[in-house]
Amino acid sequence: MGAARTPRDRWVEEGLQALADGGPDAVRVEALAKRLGVTKGGFYGYFADRGALLEAMLDTWERESTDEVIDRIEREGGDPKTKIQRAGMLTFSSDRLLHIDLAVRDWARRDEAVAERLRRVDDRRMALLREMIGTFCSDPDEVEARSLIAFCTAIGHHSLAAGHEGRTRAEVLARAADLILDRTRGR
Repeated sequence: MGAARTPRDRWVEEGLQALADGGPDAVRVEALAKRLGVTKGGFYGYFADRGALLEAMLDTWERESTDEVIDRIEREGGDPKTKIQRAGMLTFSSDRLLHIDLAVRDWARRDEAVAERLRRVDDRRMALLREMIGTFCSDPDEVEARSLIAFCTAIGHHSLAAGHEGRTRAEVLARAADLILDRTRGR
């Protein structure tokens, strides 16, 4: 009886981890096979080449960071403000998705096809923010500004090295969320 093949999703997952750890140049068939403890021959049963693996990795990242996040926030319910926070937590707080997202953003600076994919993902994320913020804010210009601020805060704070003068990052992020989500009026 022959040895079981390494499942396709294991190759994709190892590729995503390599991308998060070292960027797209770290996604090499031989290195992935070594990480998986298998020979690279099984790779070609699933993928024509490295480019096909990279495309499958981007498909997985896009599905997990948009479709699955949106499905989960709808399934778990709550008001729009809760849904916004949950979407941010699911996407930008988990070590796995956050590191992949940051790696894709870096990769997109050098690859137009990846940049187009990133625009599509970011457009879906912004559409969700606009929809949710639009439920408690009627000014379209303010909805757009709040959506942008929310998105930039979610992505950018991971790269910010500045301190917060006696406040923790968590405290400042919580206050920023209050401002973005209009939870300060009526207090």
